[in-house]
Amino acid sequence: MATFSDLMNLLLCFFVLLFSMSSVDAEKFQMVVASLQSTFSVLPAGGSSIGEGQLISSGISQLKDFSIYFDQLSSEGEVETEEEKEGQTVKEAYQEESLKESEEIAEEVNKQIEEQGIQNQVEVDFNAQYVLLTLNGALLFDSGRSEIREDAYPLVDKIGAILANYNGNIIEIEGHTDNVPISNDRYENNDVLSMYRALRVADYIRGITDLDSALLKSSGRGEYVPIADNATPEGRARNRRVEVKIYNSYNSDH
Repeated sequence: MATFSDLMNLLLCFFVLLFSMSSVDAEKFQMVVASLQSTFSVLPAGGSSIGEGQLISSGISQLKDFSIYFDQLSSEGEVETEEEKEGQTVKEAYQEESLKESEEIAEEVNKQIEEQGIQNQVEVDFNAQYVLLTLNGALLFDSGRSEIREDAYPLVDKIGAILANYNGNIIEIEGHTDNVPISNDRYENNDVLSMYRALRVADYIRGITDLDSALLKSSGRGEYVPIADNATPEGRARNRRVEVKIYNSYNSDH
């Protein structure tokens, strides 16, 4: 009788394990194995459970609660998935509204540029963060210099008049160079030259407008953000530039 009883217990345990492997994934199977500790004299002593109470120990069975427990896990996973979808939808809506505002600003700027008659001297682009005005560096500066050329002041005056309409927006002025090493005693490298060029333009615009100086930034980017191939004279000429970024309200938190 003892041998027969042990055999039945072993067979029952074997078929329970087969059932577990066929009906749940590997993670759930590990949970079942953990909860069957010392049930039929084939695992270490004690008992453990899923949720509260013992799964199978001292004659108490919780197997009938498996479906309820796993249904709860599934429903929690569905809630998290819905929250992720909702967050993604909000993010997409935010990006769409931000891009829409940038497009509206770009249209306004283009209209003002045409009224000022400088459409051949300024390139306009935009993205979900800002509207980008690009000015050719050769129009503003002599080679290897950071002082604004005398004949470039009218152009910068017109740019300042356009920027004055966006007093509540962050405006960033960036200087860029090509990759040809600079060789003079005033600027040790292209990084320094680009920084001073951006600073000269920013200071001049501060002087001719009522823009909030705290929202008007300048930075030098050197040769590290080219927009054309530095291997050609034309490409290097395009890379020597000043960029003016007008950030939209979604990206002008301060």
